[in-house]
Amino acid sequence: MPELAEVFYFAKQWDVGQGQLIADVALHEKSRVFRGCDVAALQSGLIGQKLRAFRTHGKQMLFEFSNGHWLGLHLGMTGDLKSRPQPYTPEKHDHLVLNTKKLALVFTDPRMFGRVQYFCGKALPEPWLKLPPQPMDEGFTLPRVQSILQRHPKTPLKALLLDQRYFPGVGNWMADEVMWQMRLLPTTPAGELEAKQTSALRKTLKKVCEVALKTIGMDWSDPPESWLFLHRWDKNKSCPRCGVGLVKEDLRGRTACWCPACQR
Repeated sequence: MPELAEVFYFAKQWDVGQGQLIADVALHEKSRVFRGCDVAALQSGLIGQKLRAFRTHGKQMLFEFSNGHWLGLHLGMTGDLKSRPQPYTPEKHDHLVLNTKKLALVFTDPRMFGRVQYFCGKALPEPWLKLPPQPMDEGFTLPRVQSILQRHPKTPLKALLLDQRYFPGVGNWMADEVMWQMRLLPTTPAGELEAKQTSALRKTLKKVCEVALKTIGMDWSDPPESWLFLHRWDKNKSCPRCGVGLVKEDLRGRTACWCPACQR
């Protein structure tokens, strides 16, 4: 599933349509991605509007159109955004296509775990006002992190980092990266972190998110070679810090990757 930086990168793919008038909306009305969405209102509401801007929050995207129209997107596991020159013929898994005179703005999702939402109103949609702060936001304070860890003292820290209620946008590779940079085992109970470690956790989360946004989020380039990121994907990879072979095991339904020498 795309994480914070990947989501930002995909959202940027529609930025080329900014300022262009939506002339037509093509969609698969019965697709699962429209669950809970008023498809008729979406279709009629966006036609004749201009794409003004986009924003992302964690794994969520929000596109603002003129006259108080908003389109929310979640990529799920296999979602993708792309822009294509006109004329464009929608493909099998293109569940939503916003057509302008010059471009087609396409949302594709083969497995349909993603989601489309439509909002109408001058102000930011209410669900967005309730989203928790991201690790690089001002509201992601040390007391907040301490409170989260205290509420779930027995939960493995790696598993807790994947909880979108507390750490929006943090996914599997980012959580592994944070644990590796902190030299902690993924199974470390959240409640066992000392005060200095809790402060370090907050700073490390912020750093990992910011660097990911500046690399993957900008142009799909890789984070630093010295990170775990480039070494965790394939079999028989070794730790970039000490050279010991990396370990991969299941942790609460997700694969965790770590170094048995560095992370104790």
